[in-house]
This record gives sequence, C-alpha cells and structure tokens, in this order.
Amino acid sequence: MAVFVLDRQGKPLMPCGEKRARLLLERGRARVHRRVPFVIRLVDRVVEDCTLQPLRLKLDPGSKATGLALVRDTAHVDTETGEIQRGATVLNLFELVHRGRQISEALTARRQMRRRRRGANLRYRAPRFLNRTRPEGWLAPSLQHRVDTTQTWVARIRRWAPVAALSSELVRFDMRALDNPDIEGAQYQQGTLAGYELREYLLVKWGRTCAYCDCAGVPLQVEHIVARARGGSNRTSNLTLACARCNTAKAARDVREFLAKDPARLARILAQAKRPLKDAAAVNATRWALAESLKATGLPLELASGGRTKFNRSRLGVPKAHALDAACVGGLERIKAWRRPTLQVTCTGRGSYQRTRLTAHGFPRGYLMRTKQVQGFSTGDYVRADVPKGVKAGSYTGRVAVRASGSFNLQTGSAVVQGISHRYCEMLQRADGYGYSRMATHKGDAGEGVLGTPRYPSPA
Repeated sequence: MAVFVLDRQGKPLMPCGEKRARLLLERGRARVHRRVPFVIRLVDRVVEDCTLQPLRLKLDPGSKATGLALVRDTAHVDTETGEIQRGATVLNLFELVHRGRQISEALTARRQMRRRRRGANLRYRAPRFLNRTRPEGWLAPSLQHRVDTTQTWVARIRRWAPVAALSSELVRFDMRALDNPDIEGAQYQQGTLAGYELREYLLVKWGRTCAYCDCAGVPLQVEHIVARARGGSNRTSNLTLACARCNTAKAARDVREFLAKDPARLARILAQAKRPLKDAAAVNATRWALAESLKATGLPLELASGGRTKFNRSRLGVPKAHALDAACVGGLERIKAWRRPTLQVTCTGRGSYQRTRLTAHGFPRGYLMRTKQVQGFSTGDYVRADVPKGVKAGSYTGRVAVRASGSFNLQTGSAVVQGISHRYCEMLQRADGYGYSRMATHKGDAGEGVLGTPRYPSPA
C-alpha cells in the first residue's frame, strides 16, 4: 500500500512507496504521524516546494460495506482513433464495513425496553412517537450511519492525500434505462455496454440463481416468463434468470404449464416478477444523500451507475471486490497496480453509555465498569504486547479489551489472547471507533490479519 505523506505544516503531499517511507524515517527526514493507516510527516518540506499529480477518490457505496479507492488519473492517446482515453493507477484500497445492522438491533431492543416499562407496574411513561417531527430528507439512523461514516472517511483521506476529484456510484441500476430500453440520448447504452444495466438488475432481483431449479454458480440466461411467441414483452417484469437446461426445457411453454407440479415455486416466481422498480430505488435512497454530501465538498464529482462499474471490471479482468469495484467506477479505459492488499476498516463504535446489561426480559444481569480507561488503556486501542515468559510468551499486536483487574484480552488476526497484563502492553494508536485489518484482493496477495504497526523504524 502507498504511504500517506504530509509536509511539516500538516498539509497533504503525494503518497510514496513503502521503501521510500522507510528511507525517510531512517534518515530522520520524516516522523510517524499515524500508525494505521500509516501516515508520515516530513520535517524539511512544505507543499509549495512540491509538484502534485491529479488524485481521484472513487467510491462504491454498498448496504453492508463501501469500497474506496485512491487512484492517480492518467491519460493516453489511442493510436487508432486519436482520442484521449482515461486511465487510473491504484494507490490505496479501502473497504469500509458499516454497522447499520447493529444500530437497528440496538434501537429495536431499546424500543422493547420502553414498551416493557409502560406495561409493568411502574410509573406511566407516555408514548412520544406522535410529537416528534422529522426534517426533510430524514433517514433512519442505520442508514444515516452509512452516509456519515463514508463522509468521515472521505474527509480523512482528503487530509492525508491531495484529492482533486471524486467519483461515486450513484445508483445500482439506471432506472430509466430499465423502464424504457429504447430511450434516446443515453450514448452509453449503445455498443458493448448495451444490456449491462438490465443483466445486473436481474442478477440482484433473482438472487443470482436459476428461478426454476435454484441452481447457482453456473452461467445464467435471461428468460421470458411469458414467452415472446405467446405475446410476452421485453419489460423487466416479464424477465427472469434460468440456467441453460431449464431454459431449454421450458422453451416457449407457458410458465403455469411448465411449473404445474410445483405450485409453490410458480407463486413465488409470479410474485417476485411483479415487484416494481421502485423497490430498487428505495435501496438506493442513501446514495442520493451521499451524493449531496460529496457535492458539498466543492470537488468535481463524477457520478456513474453500477452497470458501468461491472462493465469496466469485466472488460479489464479485475476480480469482484468492494474496493476494486470502487476503482472501476466511472469512465475508465485501463487500470494499473490494482493487485495490492485492501485495508478493511470496520465500524466498531466508541463504546456504550449503557452500563447495565439486561436479560431478554429487561431485568439487570450485570454491570460494566464506570470508567473507560484502565492503566491508561481503553477498549479498542491498538497495542503491542511483548510477553517475556510463561505459557503466553511471545509478541502480539492487535485491538485490546480492558478489564478492571489490569489483565487484558488482545484480538489478533487469528485469535483472542486472554489474560495479558497491562505491564507488557505498549500503545500504538488510540481507539478511533474503527477496527483495521489487511485483506487480500486477489489470489496472489495474502492478507495479514489485524494490523498493528507497519514494519517501519521509529524516528530518532
């Protein structure tokens, strides 16, 4: 991964390679600014003395994880047509894992506790769901969390690198192109990209499996529920996915005749086919909120669809991954240096105000510590523990969980090491509400588990 570089005033410079960062630290020209992601600060350089290249931050928003890719824009001239084509050289890859499900479950549990207090033999607590107004553009907390954390990491990367432009996948599918495949004025629907929006939509709608036999992991074909020979149309509500064997067996027969012996599957297919396009638009609700927040940064913003992302990825031979999808967002003719590890950033939160643990029925079952720090350490801090002797002798790096007794648990890349004394722990980085691990993006790259500190020398 590329190392972020700051000047002596804390302004971002061009990222450098790991070897150059190591040399700068060994020669005393740089200091460690942050451990994960690794950021160094030069002591003899200011941004006015440096030449900056155009960097672009690309985003692929998702429901559970958002991919981010920091790339350097490149351009080359096509020898056949003479056109200038855009390319990208990947510098860093990130995968931001959201915690929307945990937020939703926590709010559900809190709502159940309130209902119990109202129904128990306690003082009356009037419901307040009718006297609260919601502002325009309000999103559920689990959805707003996704927008806020993505915006936070965009701001962080902009503090560490001179980002000059943004690219984001706005919608998973082009809804107008799905409703009316003959729409005019959309140039990208012509040529080799034609049909990618429709196929990607059908893959998501039907779960990437054959609708007639639930077969997965095989090539799937677009199939008409009501055959064209029987008056069926090309609208998305009449299309499904089928493997070659089922598609051949059904041929031009009516679906009710083909599935006469499986009425349950027939009812499920007909119900799924009637699901309107607005359901897909509802899934994309947060993408519009994110797009507005990205526009507010003032940087040039490129918006693209998921169909174009898949087209770029398939044409360029890039494997499927959240971060690599982000690198393929927007207009792209070639991509370089994408074979690099991805830094997985997991949203963990900063703890809980609730100090009492409750049973499923709402009764207290235990109490947490009233203080967050123990011997200068907090849960979530990244530490290195060097245990000199005993059964647990060795060196461990990871995320710590503190105990009042001073005997901590350490989450490493492969397991949890319990009972490590605080005397053997050294602070690497304070908890910031996120967990970090390095993951592989292709077969030739091995992930390294939970990150502590890179193998760079400390400054003198």
